[in-house]
Amino acid sequence: MNKVILMGRLTRDPEVRYSQGETPLAIARYTLAVDRRNARNNNGDEQTADFINCVAFGRTGEFAERYLHKGTKIAVTGRIQTGSYTNKDGVRVYTTEVVVEEHEFAESRNAQNNSGDGGYNGGGYNGGYQGGNSAPAPSGAGDGFMNIPDGIDEELPFN
Repeated sequence: MNKVILMGRLTRDPEVRYSQGETPLAIARYTLAVDRRNARNNNGDEQTADFINCVAFGRTGEFAERYLHKGTKIAVTGRIQTGSYTNKDGVRVYTTEVVVEEHEFAESRNAQNNSGDGGYNGGGYNGGYQGGNSAPAPSGAGDGFMNIPDGIDEELPFN
């Protein structure tokens, strides 16, 4: 069985590209900083996190493009995939990455804004969506929920 479950923060905004062809496929790549549970002999100069490369395809990649930003804390499930290629110098390079099957937010937007994380830019999960006919949230509406645009009922995971 090949199953990975990770929780961490994005080190930068996802890099998203679309495949060529009749139906373009979103391919999102990002790095997840995952804290080590029991870092031994931490003198302040040792690495206490692992930086894990992740790749998400299709709708999962589109979700990453719209809603994930540097500093966002997410939980990821997927599988480890290894590969190799020969670079331009003729050297064989080996790769290991997590192919994301699902990712979800691991903290509320308010917790993200109050976490004191210096690298977080405050984008949250509603910062990337630019479509639809939604009206802006009324001033003072700080309930942490985003407005759902009209016409996307078929994309919602519930009825």
